[in-house]
Amino acid sequence: MEEEHMNQTSPPRARYKLYKYLTVALLVIVVFFALGLIGVESTSSSKFCSSCHEMKPEYYTWKASTHSEVDCVKCHIGSGTKEYAQSKANGLLQVYKKATQTYTAPIRMPKEIPDSACESCHDVSKRDVTASGDIIIPHDKHKNKDIECIQCHNGVAHGKIADRKMTFQTDYDKWDSKTGVSAMADFKFIRPDMDTCVECHKARKVTTECSACHKTGMLPKSHEKADFKTKTHGKLAAENLKKCQQCHNDMSKEPLKGYDDPSVIDSFLNKDNTLAKQKNQYDYAKENTFCKDCHSKRPASHDSSFFSSHGSIASKNQKSCVACHDVKKSSTVTGNQVNCSSCHPSKHSQKNFKENHPIPLEGVKRPSAKCYTCHSKPKCTECHKQ
Repeated sequence: MEEEHMNQTSPPRARYKLYKYLTVALLVIVVFFALGLIGVESTSSSKFCSSCHEMKPEYYTWKASTHSEVDCVKCHIGSGTKEYAQSKANGLLQVYKKATQTYTAPIRMPKEIPDSACESCHDVSKRDVTASGDIIIPHDKHKNKDIECIQCHNGVAHGKIADRKMTFQTDYDKWDSKTGVSAMADFKFIRPDMDTCVECHKARKVTTECSACHKTGMLPKSHEKADFKTKTHGKLAAENLKKCQQCHNDMSKEPLKGYDDPSVIDSFLNKDNTLAKQKNQYDYAKENTFCKDCHSKRPASHDSSFFSSHGSIASKNQKSCVACHDVKKSSTVTGNQVNCSSCHPSKHSQKNFKENHPIPLEGVKRPSAKCYTCHSKPKCTECHKQ
């Protein structure tokens, strides 16, 4: 037996080395993939986004939004392997730009959020009305017309902070949870606004009637009063024209300019006359086509006897006349050609115009045939009846 045992060959040393190398390689591969998975998972977390100094505004606004329980990658990275790989490659590129200070500010998304990201949580086909109040939002109809979610909801997660110029390099240190809550507190940057709806409807030639989007027409309580149209609406416009503009701006067939707050630049460059240039409720009544439909009609008070007494009425309350007529202009762009100067030229308004007249006018109260040798009879007789 000993002799037979002695005759057996020993395994070659090369085989032991091979086993050793394979074991080490396998261990390295396992460790590599383990670290890779940990790295991929950690870099895909929303917390990781905030570790980048430039992303603090986006992180803290997301944290204060209604989507704070949805990880960033759910919206910003597609579900496919290709999209996932591209996002990681783009992440390396952003690291390089950060290190070399070659990134562009304010930071903006390289592409819009796709509808598929929204629809992974929201069933658009059953989402009839989601807004507060009486607003009608048929999501299925918008989807059928290829209206993308981001066209209406682009501020839902970050409050349009890039458009608001809140993401420049000098602002990064100011951002924290409190700043994020403040930035997301103003609903006009988060929720779809009526301007977006109306502009889209006009571009697509869809009705802009109130009833198209509102169940009740959103009629304010002040409008329900019996004397609103005849007595109080002008006074309310004088008190808060901006409030009127919120709705009636979109009811005008012609664009309205000069009724919004002046820009910061205009206020800075024109400190003395910026406010003077702002238009008032009388201008609004003459320029908004919605108002002109009523203001261009002859009031019931302007009957056949009104002409002889209109001067005394105007002297008591000229402002009521200004809502429809211009006092000093002979014609306006509003389409209303009946103005004071149409009948009362500037020369007639002078107290001593009769004294300076080339022909004595003492005792003359109405034009005669002699007057028409110089003056136009059709023009004069518009006021001076024979």
